[in-house]
Amino acid sequence: MALPPPETCRTRDVTLAYREYGAGFPLVLISGLAAPMKTWNPPVIAELSRHFRVIVFDNRGTGYSGASDEPFSIPLFARDTAGLMDALGISRAHILGHSMGACIAQELALAFPEKSGRLVLVAGDCGGSEAQRMAPKVFARLADRSGTMAEVAARLFSVLFPPAWLATHDPFKFCPDVEETTSDEIAARQAAAFFSWPGSFSRLGEIRARTLVLTGDEDVVVPCGNSRLLAEKIPGADLAVFPGAGHGLMYQCPDRFSGTVIRFLER
Repeated sequence: MALPPPETCRTRDVTLAYREYGAGFPLVLISGLAAPMKTWNPPVIAELSRHFRVIVFDNRGTGYSGASDEPFSIPLFARDTAGLMDALGISRAHILGHSMGACIAQELALAFPEKSGRLVLVAGDCGGSEAQRMAPKVFARLADRSGTMAEVAARLFSVLFPPAWLATHDPFKFCPDVEETTSDEIAARQAAAFFSWPGSFSRLGEIRARTLVLTGDEDVVVPCGNSRLLAEKIPGADLAVFPGAGHGLMYQCPDRFSGTVIRFLER
């Protein structure tokens, strides 16, 4: 799949970088913590863009997007997403968020219900005291930036994917090469926003968008129980649990991931 050059647009106080693929009803993908838009799995983007106009972008401070001195917060990232949609002339779109992006998607659906078509929450949580957090040793591996790039990647893969899958697969063959970078300062600011988010637990019943919650049952970054809670509290939500999958489920099983999302959005 040809990679279009990044474009930019202005939203309030920052410039956001984005790419578009395909045509049809818009589908906006919201990335996780410090994850640039190129981390979306190319086979997934290719399949989704056969059915929708897919927009991926860098959250403020990430990759090619700018930042300001305004304190980062999950609601701020949601306003950025709404601003991007306005800049692109998109009045309403399906929204898919992964990890922290799923938290941003919840805030978007709550603050801008008129902009939210269907909602897909992948490996997300509701934040606050009700969220089930990763084990300290998992966070330590994610936060450890020491050593070579290969060593950093190996530590990342060790928490994104279950041991049984890693024993028979080379993750470098399943994950895209990413040249974009996110500075340690920005990553820390995003992490602070993520972990200080009061959460949506008391407001989940107010989400009116038809919702699909996706998770892997071996996710150690955002444990599966978080998705079960989201599906329980969001009215009428569907839940899909992928056995043997971790936080990187869109890399482990791209065909099933894409098919599940497309069937939900098109039915």
